[in-house]
Amino acid sequence: MRVLVARQDNIGDVLLAGPAVRAVAGRADEVVLLCGPRGRAAADLLPGLDGVIEWCAPWIDPDRVPVERDDIEGIVRRLRGFDRALILTSFHQSPLPLALLLRLAGTPWIGGISEDFPGSLLDLRHRPGEDMPEPLRMLALAEDAGFPAPADTRLRVREPLPDTDHLTGGPGYVVVHPGTSVPARAWPPQRCAEAVRLLRTAGRRVVVTGHRDEKELTASVAGEDGLDLGGRTSLAELASVLRGACAVIAGNTGPAHLAAAVGTPVVSLFAPTVPAARWAPFGVPMALLGDQMAPCKDSRARECPVDGHPCLASVRAEEAAAAVEIVASVEEVPAR
Repeated sequence: MRVLVARQDNIGDVLLAGPAVRAVAGRADEVVLLCGPRGRAAADLLPGLDGVIEWCAPWIDPDRVPVERDDIEGIVRRLRGFDRALILTSFHQSPLPLALLLRLAGTPWIGGISEDFPGSLLDLRHRPGEDMPEPLRMLALAEDAGFPAPADTRLRVREPLPDTDHLTGGPGYVVVHPGTSVPARAWPPQRCAEAVRLLRTAGRRVVVTGHRDEKELTASVAGEDGLDLGGRTSLAELASVLRGACAVIAGNTGPAHLAAAVGTPVVSLFAPTVPAARWAPFGVPMALLGDQMAPCKDSRARECPVDGHPCLASVRAEEAAAAVEIVASVEEVPAR
């Protein structure tokens, strides 16, 4: 049985699909993931995959992606030969555009979560009965499709990870990750820098991480008190750095989910533009900071719609530093 699992969007979205991918891998002979370019690096870290198809879907990518006949015909050709397909989506997305392309590719059985009537596009129309974390929502679709959940439903990455002790000086530090892919979800940089200083004053080593496009930000946040690794790690190396931390301070962004995938506690600076019940770090000790009833609640805004960014600007550095001490001392969270 050759199965295609689709999970597009960003790094965090792909990591959250990990339990569902492992469920499919437990029964299928071959599992291939369809992902977008923004999530490709995370796809390469998922256990259970035999291959990856990368394609930028015009109905998924936040930038304006042109719809071109040659591109559509090309992806239909690449999608041929699968016995089954599971389309994993966020709660605000539809599986139906991709289901149509899979039908054109000749896929005989397709499952997805759909509020819209799917007609002949889906063989399994899964409809979750309750609000739940995104990993469990996607896993529920896999289970309904006949792929039992793995014994451990937490997020995982492919082993082995590279050794990064030469970058960090060994485990036991706190990671502060100030950047986010969506500006509305970022804790203000000055608060991040204050947290670095407070943690260092308390005797903690602090490592500041970020993408290569965030070097100016990470340098500013690290200052003289933190170790700046901005732009110095691949995603696999970042996973290794996060694994060596006793706790991670991050916004609602991919590295927060990557920290969860390596079992590291997270202090989540969470803007309520999307529900924390769905998108908070999953399966690890976690402290949720931020006003979850702020005016931006459930807006899915990419840029903060409220002057002063009150949902996260109201969180003091002292609160984040105190939360580090709490989550770092919590025993491991049991699997589902």
